[in-house]
Amino acid sequence: MSSAEVWKTWEGRVIDGKFPLRQWLGGSEHSAVFLTERQGQGSEKAALKLIPADAGDADLQLARWRAAAQLSHPHLIRIFETGRCGQTLLYAVMEYAEEDLSQILPQRPLTSPEAADMLLPLLEALSYLHAKGFVHGRIRPSNVLAVGDHLKLSSDQIAVATDARARRTQRDVYDAPETAAGIVWPASDLWSVGATLVAALLQNAPFSDEGSQGEPGLPKTLPEPFRGIAHECLRSDPKQRCSVADIVARLQPPARSVAAEPELLPAPSRHVNRGPIAAAVAVAAVVLALIFLFTRGNGGPPRSAATTQPAPGTAPASATSAPLAAAPMPAASAKPAKPASPGQVVRKVLPELSPGARRTITGKVKVVVRVDVNGSGKVTAAKLTTTGPSKYFASQTLKAARQWTFSTPEVAGQPAESAWSLVFRIGGKGTEVVPQRLKR
Repeated sequence: MSSAEVWKTWEGRVIDGKFPLRQWLGGSEHSAVFLTERQGQGSEKAALKLIPADAGDADLQLARWRAAAQLSHPHLIRIFETGRCGQTLLYAVMEYAEEDLSQILPQRPLTSPEAADMLLPLLEALSYLHAKGFVHGRIRPSNVLAVGDHLKLSSDQIAVATDARARRTQRDVYDAPETAAGIVWPASDLWSVGATLVAALLQNAPFSDEGSQGEPGLPKTLPEPFRGIAHECLRSDPKQRCSVADIVARLQPPARSVAAEPELLPAPSRHVNRGPIAAAVAVAAVVLALIFLFTRGNGGPPRSAATTQPAPGTAPASATSAPLAAAPMPAASAKPAKPASPGQVVRKVLPELSPGARRTITGKVKVVVRVDVNGSGKVTAAKLTTTGPSKYFASQTLKAARQWTFSTPEVAGQPAESAWSLVFRIGGKGTEVVPQRLKR
């Protein structure tokens, strides 16, 4: 049997008497990852990784996992617990991730905005690790993970920089040249960032050794600024590679220029008109107050220019003979009856997005949801018609759309069902939405 088939036979076992192996999620020749649950946490999902307990390396690996478990950053996978499984295996229980980048790339490459979305959280986590004296040592698409609304880096390969060394006999394009000699530096992580970026945009990392000074050649189709970033990361000499701050500096200018949208600010013409509008409202209030006082002082309704005068020789109607409702109000305050509403938004709900997720946006993310509304104005069905580039933004937007309410249109005097298209545009500083009623 293959290693995958062997590991699948472990489904149903319980590790350390408390972690049931619910489902095999994947792995390699030397490791396996299972879906499990944490006791005392309800039924919270977690991932459990099993690796061989090498005789001379087991204690060191457990010490590394324990050190990584002490780290806390929103873009790092949390390690909850570690231990031994018999004498042959070690285990680490970690945060469960719904998907990773390596699962997306076989289907399609990332767009430029999506690549920026990926890079910024990754760089935040890497900057945190390096500042704490750690290196990651294993950055590649399979270790760029999605946990709810956060993009996170795996944590089970993290090591103290002075202690880190390449332990793998098999290397690939994501490993910096110096790792062949067992060396892992913070600059080695930057090489891996560059290789991961190229793979994300091109679906693979088609490096050649024909570049200048022995550096990998990059396809000219790679868009800027990503081609320049990858070029600076993939230098053979670690000392010549760019830093995390250098990459962020290359990414930030376009992000700032897109995020500041003029239309989000109040239009100047509105401020100009507020004075006359306020004055008109004040005058109307004074007129109504005088009318009220006049009415009270004369014991009857006020006359207006529209009131019919009594014919000569007839007595004027008394207060008791003419009900108050029959006396017309001044023409200026009369309100015509409103026609039946064709249906409009009563309650608008915007998607709840974390600040960290918003910081990954460059430009605008467009998500369109169609909602069906019943005769009482409640949404009965919601469907994504434009999902945008992110599953997280799409799901949060769909959740928000289900909470909208509407005033119902009338057909022959009866409330009728309706359908709407809600066009959401999500930016780094806010969300705009345009509702459009659809013909059924």
